[in-house]
Amino acid sequence: MNSSKNIKGFTLIELMIVVSIVGILAGIAYSSYMKSIMKSNRTDAKTELADFSQRLQRCFTANGKYDTDNGVCAIKDSLAGTDGVTTRGGFYVVKATNITSAAYTLTATPAAGKTQSKDSDCASFILDSKGKKTAKNKSAADSTDKCW
Repeated sequence: MNSSKNIKGFTLIELMIVVSIVGILAGIAYSSYMKSIMKSNRTDAKTELADFSQRLQRCFTANGKYDTDNGVCAIKDSLAGTDGVTTRGGFYVVKATNITSAAYTLTATPAAGKTQSKDSDCASFILDSKGKKTAKNKSAADSTDKCW
């Protein structure tokens, strides 16, 4: 029998160092992944705002004004309601924050409890009847260039 003391393997310290490094890398990767997910989910707000805008435009064409009586334009009634309209993806709620006979402003804000509620860069998307697009961050500062 060969009673050599030349045993090969890893020490506990070496394993702990490797596990620590993997943990740090995983934390960085997860953070980047979540930012990427939030950025792609912003499309939900932008596409729905465009869709609602077009539907309001059709109501205006048919009725000569945006602020029609209740029951005349279903999308206007939904957007002007207190709950607004949840987007198809479920990440945002769109409300008409200002509807007059000749103009409107639509605002999409993250739905409570969804991934986008943690998006501090793009806390609201705004589209008006003239096609002007703006966005605000959590501090209500302009973040249009970053979000649109």
